[in-house]
Amino acid sequence: MTQEELLKKILNLLSLDLNLFKESIKEVSEDIIKEGFSKFPIFVAHRGEIKLGEMILDKDELGTTFSIQASTLEEFVEKKIVLAKNEGKFKATYKNPETHICVFLITELGGQFVFIPYEITKPATETP
Repeated sequence: MTQEELLKKILNLLSLDLNLFKESIKEVSEDIIKEGFSKFPIFVAHRGEIKLGEMILDKDELGTTFSIQASTLEEFVEKKIVLAKNEGKFKATYKNPETHICVFLITELGGQFVFIPYEITKPATETP
């Protein structure tokens, strides 16, 4: 399996998990913004244990592929995952948090940001 095929498979599994819990994730995102913690919520999807953000969905409790933790751009800058000099670039590419989930996906391929619409209807590999 190529890296591209593996990434596509991982993104499909992530989409399935997010589709189940998108309302809860959206609520947390809205609370982060409304409470003034950040205008840039980030949800960390992982299968191991990490010290970043706060656990909101535990894969072991829910029987999902990924655990999801809520974080913010500010924490990512503080922990130097996003360098301070790149903060402006990140903000410029950040999608509307009312329509998209900003996910920092951590897998065996490394960490990467993906923006997934809340209106997920099917995995990307399915044909229309």
